[in-house]
Amino acid sequence: MKNNGISSASPTVLPAAERREDERSENSRSTAAGKTVAPLPPSPPRPDPEVVADAKRRTFTAEYKLRILAEADAAAAHPGAIGALQRREGLYSSHLVTWRRERQAGILKGLTPHKRGPKSKRNPQEEEMQKLRRENQRLTEELRKAAIVIEVQKKVGALLGWPLPKAEPRSTSADKSPPAGIL
Repeated sequence: MKNNGISSASPTVLPAAERREDERSENSRSTAAGKTVAPLPPSPPRPDPEVVADAKRRTFTAEYKLRILAEADAAAAHPGAIGALQRREGLYSSHLVTWRRERQAGILKGLTPHKRGPKSKRNPQEEEMQKLRRENQRLTEELRKAAIVIEVQKKVGALLGWPLPKAEPRSTSADKSPPAGIL
């Protein structure tokens, strides 16, 4: 059975000598020419395709940045030395540009690594102050209620004729004389 000029039956296999040159495989061409085929060298092992789960952004200390800038400044006289420094340390030219700008502006604080991302709006001192204000308000309310209870007890005691204890007058620091020998 033919379909568009192609036979659907299995194609006949021609011996290597009867095949045209472009139909022969590499192996049959090599053996037909009388050459022996050398075995392929073993392929190097494939790298692990596993992606590192925790990629970390590099951070550089201020001391490291200053040391690299000093080396870069010393290497400026030699052609290619700055590029070699960058390759050795794994740095980009933008690192050096930024660090020089920070050093020139005198921002040593800018040379130190800082946390990335949005800044926290949480202020622990403000939270502590709010907590103390709530506690102060609660205690003030308790004191007010205790004062009302005491007033009611005084009135009930006066109606029933109970004698009230005499309150001792509060002494102030002005009433006290200094101890002997201290003047």
